[in-house]
Amino acid sequence: MALPAVALVLTLLVAAVLVVDGQGRLHLAAATAARAVGRGDDADGLAAADRIVPGVSIVVRHGDGLACVDATRGGAGPFAAIPLRATGCAADAGR
Repeated sequence: MALPAVALVLTLLVAAVLVVDGQGRLHLAAATAARAVGRGDDADGLAAADRIVPGVSIVVRHGDGLACVDATRGGAGPFAAIPLRATGCAADAGR
């Protein structure tokens, strides 16, 4: 009787680790894309973000001397319904 409960808990723990890893990758993708967009390499930045997190949705904003990138993606496994979001900003030298 205890074995199915242990298996369920372990499965949820592994899924939670995957979500945390996905959030970290999303932050990395947003920061990388923001730095590239800030230097004027929009296409390279968006391509790099897509390599880091395949299927990421990117929105680029410019204002107040900053280039900001908002990245969004769904979670993984049992937590797929939880949307993951990250924002990265860098100095906007091109504008």
